[in-house]
Amino acid sequence: MDSQIEFNSINDSEDDRRLGEILAQAFHASPDYWSDYRDRVGSENFRVLRRGGSILGGLAIYNMGQWWCGNAVPMAGVAAVGISPENRGTGVALELMTRTLQELYDLEIPLSALYPAVQRLYRKVGYERAGIHCQWEVPLVSLLGRDPAGVGFAARTLSVQPVDLASEILRDLYRQQACRNNGNLDRHPGIWQNIVQSESNTVYAYTIGSEGYLIYTQESKQGTSYLSLRDWVATTPGALRSLLTFLANHRSQIETVRWFGSTQNPLAFLLPEQTAKIRQLQWWMLRLIRVDLALAQRGYPMTVENELHLSVRDDLLDGNNGNFILSVSGGKGEVRRGGRGDLQLDSGGLALLYSGLVDPSRLQRMGLIERNDRAIASATSIFAGSEPFLMDFF
Repeated sequence: MDSQIEFNSINDSEDDRRLGEILAQAFHASPDYWSDYRDRVGSENFRVLRRGGSILGGLAIYNMGQWWCGNAVPMAGVAAVGISPENRGTGVALELMTRTLQELYDLEIPLSALYPAVQRLYRKVGYERAGIHCQWEVPLVSLLGRDPAGVGFAARTLSVQPVDLASEILRDLYRQQACRNNGNLDRHPGIWQNIVQSESNTVYAYTIGSEGYLIYTQESKQGTSYLSLRDWVATTPGALRSLLTFLANHRSQIETVRWFGSTQNPLAFLLPEQTAKIRQLQWWMLRLIRVDLALAQRGYPMTVENELHLSVRDDLLDGNNGNFILSVSGGKGEVRRGGRGDLQLDSGGLALLYSGLVDPSRLQRMGLIERNDRAIASATSIFAGSEPFLMDFF
């Protein structure tokens, strides 16, 4: 690390102003964006690098959680990594990320996730692609058919009622759904604020009985009108059908609906024809900051009784190096040092294994873990689960 560079928080109003300028320029944002974004994340959650008193760049940290097989594991969401133009390409971003990860390690934060503008930087510090952020679009008229069970969408079984955007009902229902989905966030308040507030459009919210909700705006861009689902939950088949019916009833004035989810999305799978299309797909990245805590606090399949001997290589966080034994029983994991080190992998391979995005046999074919048939079979059963995805962007 460069001893002439200081790593710390925002100290005063001048720091605040300068970091706002750097991030606004880095992300092509309007000058007035900074104050709202800073308050949403919390000024105490920004970190900066400076040399000789001048700020070189900075980033934001969302302290939240991430659901893995029913357990919410504490996670630091890294966002808004921005460097002043004159300091780009000089290693400042690498220094910023290195020091941030060391701080998170010292704070005993198990996980970190981010959306990469470029992958090379984040792979250098141990992140790897670990899940999906996918946007779907479907014409509303195509929702008029029948679902696979032969039930007409028009036969809505649950009432749809307006709800206050600040209602705790929304938070409670979200948690009921998110805990079932690998990778979903245990949301930071700033993430919720981003969902329920919009500078340019009215945000509408409706509950679907007591089993779901949707939050959306009505958009019109480049001659196309669409509903933009900012968030949605359907915890039962009835809620899902009622949600689809509610959306279809906008078809006289609105052409399509867009929403975020996984590639294996129930809103798309329930349609009578293959009319839903993926508009965009991004990969988010994951890093295990504290290997022992991340493995111990993750959930696992309830029926699995197994043990996995890992040998981890972490080129950045030395405390993660070495052998670990993961014992799984009753959906819980216990971690201790030592063991045979049957499955050898670096921090990137470990992130992929942990998320379950790629099964262990494929990781071996990709060269990210060394072959050991018994260990690969154990890892396959332990990290089995649904496709990891995020509905939220941060």
